[in-house]
Amino acid sequence: MRQKHLSLLLFYLFLCVFFSCSSEKQSLERKAQHVVFIGMDGWGAYSVPKADMPNVKKLMESGSYTLAKRTVLPSSSAVNWASMFMGAGPELHGFTTWGSQKPDLPSRELSHYDMFPSVWGLVRDTYPDMEIGYIYEWDGMKYLAEMQAMSWEENPKDSKKTSEAAVKYIREKKPGFVGIIFAEPDYTGHGAGHDTPEYYAQLKTLDDYIGEIIQAVEDAGMMDETIFVITSDHGGINKGHGGITMEEMETPFIISGKGIKKGHQIERSMMQYDVASVLLSLFGVEEQPSVWVGRPLDEIFCED
Repeated sequence: MRQKHLSLLLFYLFLCVFFSCSSEKQSLERKAQHVVFIGMDGWGAYSVPKADMPNVKKLMESGSYTLAKRTVLPSSSAVNWASMFMGAGPELHGFTTWGSQKPDLPSRELSHYDMFPSVWGLVRDTYPDMEIGYIYEWDGMKYLAEMQAMSWEENPKDSKKTSEAAVKYIREKKPGFVGIIFAEPDYTGHGAGHDTPEYYAQLKTLDDYIGEIIQAVEDAGMMDETIFVITSDHGGINKGHGGITMEEMETPFIISGKGIKKGHQIERSMMQYDVASVLLSLFGVEEQPSVWVGRPLDEIFCED
């Protein structure tokens, strides 16, 4: 009899644990079923008022935005994309230069992917069956995310092919999370210079590509359940970046779509590493790694 009671007790405890875990998983409340992250390398916030970018500006009007998100230092590529994905600055994740392919300093913490924890691996761990894509023009991007977490990754060699790959992928796979990273207008900034006619022409071309991506989301029947995030790693001045001018350090952050406040200028100061926290919050993950220093943005969401 005692053994029977013990067996029943153990079975009861098993059910409690099982349903507790199940309820914990079910408590995740995604803000939308699809998140489309678009990055433009070298896009300075200073350019937005003058730029001919109707698709981007429509997303600003229909969403929330800031033109004062600050880079970490130096204001260059790898260190800032890493911070954007990894929720912390270079002192913690260890990527410190424009072209870091591995941490220049020992990462303060490593995940089971053997990298400093980033939003890509965390989303994969939370949603093992999710379709996650990563399409990037600059091949340096492959060192800054957990490539094992991706369902699909592609490295086209120019912006047009990057847009075409993204459109095809979205229409065919309807991803839950996709990152599309253009290497422009950075190349133009280094060549012709920032704040030049050539730079603004490149921004117009990129805006056309973003329009094609938005149309692909519409064609895939995803629009009502999609949140778009558009941002940049750094700006620039003259033909370079990496310094401490606001032209180099201030970047746009635009978020638009399901459940996002419309025409809302973000009031809170925002740093590069806050982007990871915002992205993670879109997937309903409230507990971020303790080593992260980024903060989510509750103010961007519509009140229920």
